[in-house]
Amino acid sequence: MKDIPPRYNPKDHEESIYSKWENSGLFHQETDSSKKPFTVAIPPPNITGILHMGHALNNTLQDILIRWKRMQGNASLWVPGTDHAGIATQNVVERSLREKGVTRQMLGREKFVDEVWKWREEYGNTIIMQLKRLGASCDWERTRFTMDKGLSEAVLEAFVRLYDKGLIYRGNYIINWCTRCQTALSDEEAPHKDVEGKLYYILYPFKESAEGVVVATTRPETMLGDVAVAVNPKDRRYKKLIGKKLILPIIGKEIEIIADDFVDKKFGTGAVKVTPAHDSNDFEMSKRHGLEPVKIMRPDGKMNENSVRFNGLDRFEARRLIVAELEEKKLLVKIEKHEHAVGHCYRCNTVIEPYLSLQWFVKMKPLAEPAIEAVKSGKIKFYPKRWTKVYLNWMENIKDWCISRQIWWGHRLPVYYCKKCDAVIVSKIKPDKCASCNSGDIYQDEDVLDTWFSSWLWPFSTLGWPEKTKDLEYFYPTSVLVTAPEILFFWVARMIMSGEEFIKEIPFSDVYIHGTVRDASGKKMSKSFGNVIDPLDIIDGFGADALRFSIVSITATGQDVFLSKDKFEIGRNFANKIWNASRFVLMNVGAQEHKSTRAQVKDLSIADRWILSRLNRTIEEATRALKNYRFNEAEGLIYDFFWHDFCDWYVEMVKPQITGERIGDGAQRAEEILIDVLENSLKLLHPFMPFVTEAIWQNIKERESIMVAVWPEADKHYIDKKIESDMEIAKDIIVNIRNIRSDMNIPHSKKIIVNLVPLKQGAGSVLADSMGYVKNLAQLDEIAIKDAGFKKPKSSLSAITENFNIFIPLEGVIDVEAEKARLAKKQDLLKQQLVFAERKLKDRNFMDHAPENVVKAEQEKAAKIREQIDRLGTTMKDL
Repeated sequence: MKDIPPRYNPKDHEESIYSKWENSGLFHQETDSSKKPFTVAIPPPNITGILHMGHALNNTLQDILIRWKRMQGNASLWVPGTDHAGIATQNVVERSLREKGVTRQMLGREKFVDEVWKWREEYGNTIIMQLKRLGASCDWERTRFTMDKGLSEAVLEAFVRLYDKGLIYRGNYIINWCTRCQTALSDEEAPHKDVEGKLYYILYPFKESAEGVVVATTRPETMLGDVAVAVNPKDRRYKKLIGKKLILPIIGKEIEIIADDFVDKKFGTGAVKVTPAHDSNDFEMSKRHGLEPVKIMRPDGKMNENSVRFNGLDRFEARRLIVAELEEKKLLVKIEKHEHAVGHCYRCNTVIEPYLSLQWFVKMKPLAEPAIEAVKSGKIKFYPKRWTKVYLNWMENIKDWCISRQIWWGHRLPVYYCKKCDAVIVSKIKPDKCASCNSGDIYQDEDVLDTWFSSWLWPFSTLGWPEKTKDLEYFYPTSVLVTAPEILFFWVARMIMSGEEFIKEIPFSDVYIHGTVRDASGKKMSKSFGNVIDPLDIIDGFGADALRFSIVSITATGQDVFLSKDKFEIGRNFANKIWNASRFVLMNVGAQEHKSTRAQVKDLSIADRWILSRLNRTIEEATRALKNYRFNEAEGLIYDFFWHDFCDWYVEMVKPQITGERIGDGAQRAEEILIDVLENSLKLLHPFMPFVTEAIWQNIKERESIMVAVWPEADKHYIDKKIESDMEIAKDIIVNIRNIRSDMNIPHSKKIIVNLVPLKQGAGSVLADSMGYVKNLAQLDEIAIKDAGFKKPKSSLSAITENFNIFIPLEGVIDVEAEKARLAKKQDLLKQQLVFAERKLKDRNFMDHAPENVVKAEQEKAAKIREQIDRLGTTMKDL
């Protein structure tokens, strides 16, 4: 046994332990036909990313699984990597260049892309290094990047295959357009937010008279692109007006009143403007009625030449001036407040413009069908189960996926055009000439693919696809995906579709969706709110194990996580407890002289039998919890066992034997069991707290890493419900006696007498084997079992358990009168505290404005004070 420092300082251990793991190749996994594979593909963080608490939670959960399965003997592979994050990375690099007075347009495409690659080389692995500090045991030798050579080949292969099957097409459609990033976005990249806008009621005059039809719109600037006004054919108010001509205000051109079933009679006036180039519903309506769309906006959000005198103005400035002009011409009937959902760019938060644009799309319905069946049939299971319904609802109503982006950083579309005959050629390599006309004048499409087009191939492209590799054959499908709810549609659903399409096999069988990390008040953590907790600050201040343990301990299955800095004290305190308890055991037990063996049950004391029963039950229950992704339950079971059963009770029970206070039969056996239970506890704790467990493991004796130690299996032979029940009875008595000693300020060194009166038949005999532990741990001079007729001694205190009445005579032990005076004084002080607490809870201002958790804490505080007052009153009465 090594000399163990008295305090655990994570900074003394974490870096050296991690280096040893990595340099020893313990994270690396090759194919192994003798083992069952367990594969996890990391949700690849963006190269622009730095570790945040969402990453910390997500990767801790993955690491727990991979370490657990590695210890269970699986060929466990955790595939790491990063995402090129098209729009996000381009924005970061453009911002960096602007600080030097350079724009991407000044550089040109090729040089700008070179600049992005340089940036990626310098900063792109920042998050990888941060994940290492967290303790992530990824196979770093297999680190992938969504734009590396192999993954780029996979992207080209997927595009060409889908195009050849008729599942990729090009067309003019309304898409979500970000005027700042100047690119198309998918529906998932343009989340809707509720905003308080306005509903403008505008009079469109008839051609023949000043009267007309009033329409309602939230975007009056788009009226310049109107091609009709639509009403519902069943709306009696407008039946006679269908086919009549109106004059479009400001523009002055004639437009017709058309009838379409899509129009909602209850919205506004029941008459709506039709703007096909700037609204998806209007676009579909225009196709039904043969109407030609009119664009009135440029890609940068400024009005174009079709908007007459507003040409060149920003869309919102144009809105202001158009509304003013309508008001001046008496065509603005009224304005109402109107709350509605508006799309925003997921990267820069700019209000999305529905925009008619020529883009590339993937037909999703044919791809969705097998992916829906995979979940309905149970081949893929969601944890928690409620996400199944969310997934199926989205998949059954899926829309085509716009995959082209008008940026420069990303996988360029493998699409070429012939300048001579306009032929479209889709090919993984640039063709020498046009197959239609033999012209060599060919150019490539300028657009790049949506970032998610590479990410949806991640589970198999990282294993070598489209090549048929040994890795792909052995490690695919992966075992479980651990992810956040916000990328369920972006990524999870699309991976299922791509796995079914390209490999003809699901990419994973289980999907565990954890909650969102929020601050203590429930707000999502965000720089703009100023409520971010930096994981690296926590690792520096508390240690990686403290972060991991604490964040898992407050993460109920699939629920959001409410986090504050003080929560990390839970993990730090537990790491210190593990260290101190292990140090005590190892300093008092010659670990190298004893083998960690289990004895025959008949040779064991009740304490030994009890701790082995509790250990094996904990192994069984914690393993079951991990199988069902109940991480905090598994962690809680192990925590309770180690801190309470092992440290608080068993170590204290056998302390006289191992410290030499009492030498006798069973001392060596107790030492062997102490080491055995300690080692198994460390194994159970390792996936959750890898650093401190490794440090102690090597302190027991030099050997292979705990990472490759065998995960404990429950030996049901040792699980004994009666022994556990009997020991609970003894513990209950000890706790009650200790409480009385504490209340009465009886020194630990002062031995006392206790009388026990059984309340159930046979209760006395239950204590036969544990009486010595009760006497020792409660510091008793004498303990006696009395019959039911026993009368309470004078000046004694009592307590009651489920099985016994406990009587402690205090005459001669304490000064009874002085003690009553002390307790009365303490009770008066508590009553004053209760007055203040109740005054606060009656304060309407406090109750109405204080956060719910603060009010709850005050209510609990008041209840605790009342309980203490009552308890003191009972004690004084007994005295």
